[in-house]
Amino acid sequence: MIVDTSQLASLPTPLTMVDGAFDPLHDGHVAYFRAAREIGHPVLCNVTSDSWTTSKHPVFLEASRRAVLLDGVRWIDFVHVASSTTLEVLRLLRPAVYAKGADWLARGGVPADERDLCARSGIEVCYLDTVRNSSSRLLEDFARRSRQ
Repeated sequence: MIVDTSQLASLPTPLTMVDGAFDPLHDGHVAYFRAAREIGHPVLCNVTSDSWTTSKHPVFLEASRRAVLLDGVRWIDFVHVASSTTLEVLRLLRPAVYAKGADWLARGGVPADERDLCARSGIEVCYLDTVRNSSSRLLEDFARRSRQ
């Protein structure tokens, strides 16, 4: 079910939240969603905005269209397209678990402001070892092959 920001606080608890651009969606994301669901809670997928995605690479598929695809993934119960920061979504949603890919550990973990909010709010940050691809790398490889 696709939900808007006004519905976040009324979703059933406990929840596990996954977060990312998912542009383009790939097999590593599916493994991430499956692992998040195995935690045992319904899963909310927070989809970053197009403006955030653009900071990494040109948008391949708009956030509203990514939300429709993600809504069809069986391990995801709720989909939310963020119009604010992940920090604000965490503040409104208060999930039991904030699940990220283990690739975030190489970057020092989730950003300090998110980590601090989670610690103060009793939100468990969980790193799932499911990364198999990178959306940015997939797009770069596609662009390189297209130029050949």
